[in-house]
Amino acid sequence: MLVAVLAAELRFHDAQSLKDKRQRLSTVIARIRSRFPVSVAETGFQDLWQRGRIGVALVTTDPALAQSMLDRIRDQIGTDGEVELLDSRIEIVDIEEGSTWR
Repeated sequence: MLVAVLAAELRFHDAQSLKDKRQRLSTVIARIRSRFPVSVAETGFQDLWQRGRIGVALVTTDPALAQSMLDRIRDQIGTDGEVELLDSRIEIVDIEEGSTWR
């Protein structure tokens, strides 16, 4: 069993308040959830207006599928112009064997 995780740091250039940022972040999260069978949550920078971090996770048995899906999600973040992807990291962990792919 593999657990695959994408951690993405985001910038919301024109956000004027935490409420504004959260609205934009909710849109990003909803878009990911509607297109992919994954779990998504805000995981950092909750107190900053123009920064955010999300975590995307999935469980699978196929490392190529996991990598492909997380790559496609990462590539779609920021294509709407509302948010900029500053940094991302993908890890795939084999829970049964304890090995990690990056």
